[in-house]
Amino acid sequence: MRSLVSALLLGAMMMLTGTATAQQFERVGDVQIHYSAVATSFLPEAVARDHQIQRNPALALLNVSVLEKREDGTTRSVPARVDGRVGGVGEHADDSPLSFRTLRIGDTPSQVAVFRIDDGAPMRFDLEVYHDRNGEPAHVQFIQRFYIDR
Repeated sequence: MRSLVSALLLGAMMMLTGTATAQQFERVGDVQIHYSAVATSFLPEAVARDHQIQRNPALALLNVSVLEKREDGTTRSVPARVDGRVGGVGEHADDSPLSFRTLRIGDTPSQVAVFRIDDGAPMRFDLEVYHDRNGEPAHVQFIQRFYIDR
């Protein structure tokens, strides 16, 4: 029962993430690399607790998942390794490594990393997504601005 509640809450988290930042994805061959980031203070307390994610207005969560297109046109989640960095925009912007871990709800794996928000400043994300162990990683880059909710 607890895992069902956790799965439902994580689904709600992803819906919240989608409304807060507009779920985004990049298509690479037959896979879609979905990514979204949201301040951890938006996560329901139960979700944060069950997945050991610290809720803090100055922290955000990046979630990356990979969907593979099947022959019948449907998609399925596939495991992937993600490496990445986050930093400011501009010449003197310092990058920090992102530390990803696997979060699995049922058969659905995703990679999550928590990072510190630079209040009001655009933040650049550079990701390498290893979705095919025999291939080169897909490169995903995006910029997003966060505000600390006080």
